Amino acid sequence: MSEATFTFRVDEGLKNQFTTVAKGRDRTAAQLLRDFMRDYVLQQQEAAAHDAWFQRQVNTGLASANAGNLIPAEEVEAEFAARRAETQRRLEAKS
Repeated sequence: MSEATFTFRVDEGLKNQFTTVAKGRDRTAAQLLRDFMRDYVLQQQEAAAHDAWFQRQVNTGLASANAGNLIPAEEVEAEFAARRAETQRRLEAKS
């Protein structure tokens, strides 16, 4: 892997504080900046992957709904009312 120089401007006070903190961690400022850059790139890649997954899930759901694969709200409510009742029954049985 080839290396490149990355130059940017930063407030002198911030630079000095960062350098001091880096030395306190037995690291150079450059090492920490490389770590931060790697972490940021990884976070962005993970966010993009999640966004792509989520978009696929939404598209799948929309396609299913458009194809008529729907469950009426009354059925969903009845199913979960039964689940709540069963959970309540179990809780009362333990008491």
